[in-house]
Amino acid sequence: MRRTARLLTAAALAVVAAGGVAAPAYGDDGGGSLEVYPSSVVPGGEVSVNTAACGDAGTAAGDASAVGAGAFTLAPSAHEGEAIGQFRVPESAQQGTYEIVAECAEGRRQVSGDLVVTLSAPRGQVQPRGSVKTGVGGVMGPDPVQTAAGVAALAVAAAGGTWLLHRRARGDGI
Repeated sequence: MRRTARLLTAAALAVVAAGGVAAPAYGDDGGGSLEVYPSSVVPGGEVSVNTAACGDAGTAAGDASAVGAGAFTLAPSAHEGEAIGQFRVPESAQQGTYEIVAECAEGRRQVSGDLVVTLSAPRGQVQPRGSVKTGVGGVMGPDPVQTAAGVAALAVAAAGGTWLLHRRARGDGI
């Protein structure tokens, strides 16, 4: 009974895992998304979009009217057959998520991507600086004289403890 339950559980997990791996996250048929960079921008910011859906020499007509920027053109680039375009988000844009759309000139294929407009500048990652105050020291810690004094004190304590334990083991007492 337990063996059957384990087999069924393993089979169910395998089906779920395979289904999650096989399905694309954006639900498209490969090379058909519109990449928006940066994905989060403040009003007045410049946005670049690119797609590989239009082929090597394909152009596309972009539409950013949802955010108030209007139409723009995507032209072929030397970067892996992608069409690239740019537009500026108007200063009057409100905070929210907007769909940016592009339609390929040949084949009438339409792709889209999301742009998030925020009212404050997105924060980049801040790299840590300095040393950690752990009390142990470190690369930027105490000077070599203090370190040498600490090592000497530890050596004297270790030698004294060893000497006392040795005397006790011989029966000399303390």
